Formats: sequence, C-alpha cells, structure tokens
Amino acid sequence: MLSVITKLDDIFASALKPLAPVLLLISRLWVAWVFFRAGQTKIASWDSTLYLFEYEYQVPVLPWEMAAYLGTAAELVLPVFLLLGLLTRPAAFALFVFNIVAVVSYPALWDKGFFDHQMWGVMLLVTTVWGPGLLALDNKLKQRG
Repeated sequence: MLSVITKLDDIFASALKPLAPVLLLISRLWVAWVFFRAGQTKIASWDSTLYLFEYEYQVPVLPWEMAAYLGTAAELVLPVFLLLGLLTRPAAFALFVFNIVAVVSYPALWDKGFFDHQMWGVMLLVTTVWGPGLLALDNKLKQRG
C-alpha cells in the first residue's frame, strides 16, 4: 500500500509542478487587485473612510485618523509590490497582518466578508512562504546579484 501511495504522489507531484508558478502568480495578482481596489474606494470617498474609521472600525492601538491614513496607504502601496513581485515576501506578510487587523477591527464583516478574508489570508500566506514564483522582479534582481 505504501508503494502505491508513493507512486501516486510522485505522479501527481511531477504533473502539477509546472503549475506552481502559475498558482503563485495568480495568488499575487488576485490579492493585489482586491486590496488596491479597496484603497481606491477609500480615496474616492475619503469623508466616508474617515467616518468609518472614527465610528465603525475598532482598530486596536492606533488612533482612528492614523489608522485611516496608514490603512489606505497599505492598500495602495503594498499591492504594487505584489504586482511587480518586488519585496514580495515582506509585502505579502505585511498585507497578511493588515488583513487580520481588518477582520478584527470590523466585527460586522464577519457575517458576510469573512470567507473572502480567509481566502486572501491563505493566498498571502502561500506567497509569504513560497515566494513570488518565477515572474517577479525579486528573481531578476537576485540573478543580477
């Protein structure tokens, strides 16, 4: 039985290995798009954003106004790093932490948006652990060395 399991696992690993860079690229681009769009929405309706941070969101530690500026900046800047594959692991980790803070800070989100945030968290964690994949500036810069 062990030899059958080993053989099947080897077959699947060999067949799916070329898909790993595609999975990493899709994860990076998907999460970058979602968070960047959220940042654009915040900028487009800045008065509403300030209202939400003052009265709705319960961001721990930071004053609400600082949280609004830092949160919006994170949503606009970090996705660009993911998109380019530049400083990918630190950017993905920072967005992973940001995602957790967003979920903790806005309990009303739990009913409707929690699954999405879980999915994005997994994508960010995968990117943090396995890196950006083949199509990334990180790789080009490391090759120049």
